[in-house]
Amino acid sequence: MTFKRIMLLHIILFLATMFFSETPWYFLMLTVAQLLFVPITLQLILKQENRVYYYFAIPAFTSVFILQITTDTKLDLLLAAIYLLFTLVIALYGFGRFIRRGFAHLEEFSIDAGMIYLFIGGIWFFASVAEIDTDFSPILTWLTGIHFHYSAFLLPIFVGFLGRLYKTTAYKIFCTIILISPIVVAISITFFPWLEVVSVLLYIIGIYGLIVLTIKTTFASVRQKVFVLISFGSLGVTIIFSLLYATRIFSIGIDFMLRFHGFFNCILFALCGIIGWSIFTPPSKGQGCLFPVSKIRGKLVIGEQILTDHLEKRTYKGLVDDMNMYMEKETISSTIIDFYENTTQYRLFSEVHWHTWFKPFAAIYKLISRRIQQLNLPYSNKQMEMTGDIVAVEDGRSDTRAWVRKINKEVIFVALYSSHRGNNKTYMNIALPLPWSSMIGILELHQQGEKLLLTSKGTSDSDAGIYLATKKYVFKLPLQEQFLLEEIKEGELRAKHQMRIFSIPFLTINYRIHRKEIFN
Repeated sequence: MTFKRIMLLHIILFLATMFFSETPWYFLMLTVAQLLFVPITLQLILKQENRVYYYFAIPAFTSVFILQITTDTKLDLLLAAIYLLFTLVIALYGFGRFIRRGFAHLEEFSIDAGMIYLFIGGIWFFASVAEIDTDFSPILTWLTGIHFHYSAFLLPIFVGFLGRLYKTTAYKIFCTIILISPIVVAISITFFPWLEVVSVLLYIIGIYGLIVLTIKTTFASVRQKVFVLISFGSLGVTIIFSLLYATRIFSIGIDFMLRFHGFFNCILFALCGIIGWSIFTPPSKGQGCLFPVSKIRGKLVIGEQILTDHLEKRTYKGLVDDMNMYMEKETISSTIIDFYENTTQYRLFSEVHWHTWFKPFAAIYKLISRRIQQLNLPYSNKQMEMTGDIVAVEDGRSDTRAWVRKINKEVIFVALYSSHRGNNKTYMNIALPLPWSSMIGILELHQQGEKLLLTSKGTSDSDAGIYLATKKYVFKLPLQEQFLLEEIKEGELRAKHQMRIFSIPFLTINYRIHRKEIFN
């Protein structure tokens, strides 16, 4: 079926529900989302990927239709469960999209999150039909189901479509706020009612930020821009009344909120949003990872034995044969160049500093890393010498060499160094074998005066990043790392290695690097 025929089918199905429904009018606010807004929005995503989901969708929509046109029957629980199963399938599909890509594109993650949140809406819908005691009144249980169909499903997906057209630093901030807001709402409802005002304030920041971004975005047509602006703009109105309701400044009842939000959310936000994004649905820019990935995967123990079946007869004296592949050698410190081309001629002394907030996790992780002999960093911040060798290995990439680093004969790192070219750049491509997987660090090299910066943070079209590779997927992790090397004097370097998770620093390693003959 074409998109237009699917849309027409769902319009007819909803109109038939309105005609035959025996439930109060306000129940149609959720029904229109289930029978019209959800399936059409999913088609905007799925039609581009040729995925057929109607094996679960048709029974689910039929179940909702029957629930609305009949009074209480013995089949109500079964019908609600069928719709719940459908939302689970959509959530799993969204999670599958995320697993294949990881945190590579925030706008795509926003779409994934919307699909996952739909399952929570399905749970609350089932709880409402089954009359499960949720410690809330029946109307609040039902309203929570509405929230997760509109604010937690439609809104993140619309935000994802906007990000495909216009993704700036501001977009990343506002999109993140929109994504975490449903979680804050859920926490406030369940545990801390005082958080309700905080959750509404978060939505206000995110929604008004989206309105500004929409004004700045170039759309396929003026007509589309008007519809999308009306969609987000209507939320700018309703969220103010939500704030008044949450703060109890004015006496605003449930009945008023139902009528007011029913019009604005159903007609202006959802319907105008779907019309706007149906005019032109921007294609996904997430093409997956196209760079070469090491084929070496570990088992429970990594250590030096991981290399046994992959060793080659060649030998290397450095991590790089010629630094000219990354930059003009004449413009950077000669000692930095010499270190990368003659790494075995240098001694490394490290000081590991786990950030305070991460130390409990580091202590637990140390128990695991000592056993697997990989990423086995000391817990102490004392200065220790790292020793090791560079050996040639075959892992499916070009000129791969393994740098095995140890402290007191205990393996700390087994890192496989290679390179690849893409987007008119040459990247350092580093693999760290893990149990049945591999962590991949793709680093850009930038010259800063005579200093050298290696960073996993690149532009939107860059391969740079930290990834987890398994047999089937290459998943971008929310990790960032950077090395900054500078020459103290000829033959002596200082380096700072920083690691962050979700942009929060958790590990810093300071290195002192000396050429052996100078140190001796």
